[in-house]
Amino acid sequence: MLRDIPPILSPDLLWSLRAMGHGDDIVIADANFPATALGARCHRLDGISATEVLEAVLRVLPLDSFVAEPALVMEVVGDAAAVPPVVEAFGRIVEATADNPAPLGRLERFAFYERARGAFAIVQTGESRLYGNIILKKGVIG
Repeated sequence: MLRDIPPILSPDLLWSLRAMGHGDDIVIADANFPATALGARCHRLDGISATEVLEAVLRVLPLDSFVAEPALVMEVVGDAAAVPPVVEAFGRIVEATADNPAPLGRLERFAFYERARGAFAIVQTGESRLYGNIILKKGVIG
């Protein structure tokens, strides 16, 4: 056991978070996301919500301070201005937990998938709320 590490972060996921370099992306995805098809490293956290995973990851992962949008969510298909409740929750968690709070950026669905394809890792959660997907860009610890 380790101190101050959220217990929902598995050993394999902790390895990925540590192995990532500055500027690498990690995706926290809902249960409907095509994680295995898109990413070489897919960590499964079934039964755990995306909001719980986001909060745990942000306790150990610095957000990039060199980009305007270090956290990106998927736009609602057909209504890009809509903000689903899970996305509202993501915004509150980033504001409260991230070392470098920033407003959430938005990507169209297929642009989000393309960005996710190049991510270092994807975390498939048990999140059942639609659009429970977020991409984080890792920063540095000064």
